[in-house]
Amino acid sequence: MKYIVTVNGKKFEVEVEREEGGSRKSLTRSSSAAPATPAPVAKVVVEEKVKTPVKPTASANDNSVVSPLPGSVFDIKVKEGDTVKYGQVLIILEAMKMETEIVAPADGVVKSVLVNKGDSVDTDTPLVILN
Repeated sequence: MKYIVTVNGKKFEVEVEREEGGSRKSLTRSSSAAPATPAPVAKVVVEEKVKTPVKPTASANDNSVVSPLPGSVFDIKVKEGDTVKYGQVLIILEAMKMETEIVAPADGVVKSVLVNKGDSVDTDTPLVILN
């Protein structure tokens, strides 16, 4: 059976098959006198992205804010020259279907943004430099 499923505004065509004992079994009714059992209802599970704030990490020798985990840059909330406050979201990383907010470790001014949206980063990759 084919269904159209909408997830986060995007449409996906999915096909659901009933499987018994490792082989496909037809879902059509037989002509026997015994009542047919209803076909099982398929469950569609949609995982929601969870935003998790992470304590910022700045290296000891400069004012760079580094990635606390590997992932990809989902969104950049600041640009060069912006004034930021302690705890303000600078970058949102996506890792394992979770969004992680990288926040400012102190008040300051954004000197440089070192990554672009969509970039893959490793742990301890510098993301933003603050003055």
